[in-house]
Amino acid sequence: MVVLTEMGRPRSWGAPPPVTFGAMPEITELLTLHALRLRSMCSVEVIATRFDLGAAEVEQVLSSANERNLVRFRDGRLSGWSLTADGRVFAEGLLAEELERSQARSTVEYLYGRFLLLNDDVLSACTDWQVMDSASGPVVNDHSDTDRDTQTLQRLTQIQLAICPMTDELAGTLNRFGGYSGRLELAHGKVMAGDHEWFTRPTIDSYHTVWFELHEDLLATLGRSRTDERVAAGSGGNGENS
Repeated sequence: MVVLTEMGRPRSWGAPPPVTFGAMPEITELLTLHALRLRSMCSVEVIATRFDLGAAEVEQVLSSANERNLVRFRDGRLSGWSLTADGRVFAEGLLAEELERSQARSTVEYLYGRFLLLNDDVLSACTDWQVMDSASGPVVNDHSDTDRDTQTLQRLTQIQLAICPMTDELAGTLNRFGGYSGRLELAHGKVMAGDHEWFTRPTIDSYHTVWFELHEDLLATLGRSRTDERVAAGSGGNGENS
């Protein structure tokens, strides 16, 4: 039983990645549109913080993209910028060009494969933290079984030990992946210190939040979808729902 799905995206991103990308217009466009792909809807300030960009530069990109029907702004209780269908396709094209220019596809594909080997473990750990079995079926975990919770936290630590070398290598391959190692380390540290909302809570930069975003980042970079993964899973490959 997987509880967290795509609807569990966070509304805040936590600390920005410790990298600077410069102000070249084509890079700012790629990063601005990619931020919208990862976040679905967000403000200029969130985009600028996510990739250490200038707010004025982000606004220029959004203004131009809006004129080309690549983005739209929604006002109301939930307001912010988001990609249009055309914008999503355009942004994927920019990512494909980046991947070809950097000659990084083989490395990213290899690391994506290693990510998938851990993904089911993360989903299982998150689910076990949220729910537990009972005679009538799965119920909300009341955390009264401390041994079970301890085992789940130990599994999270093993995942953390395995993922950080991979995210470090990703950042060394394409620097816009910078920050994932630190964000996962931060969330893991808070969980292990007893602040357990940092395990799965969707409205903060929890472990599951960052993991979901990393997964989406890898898919977008390689031009793949979650449907592709489900098809691969059905034919004997790796696939899941994070």
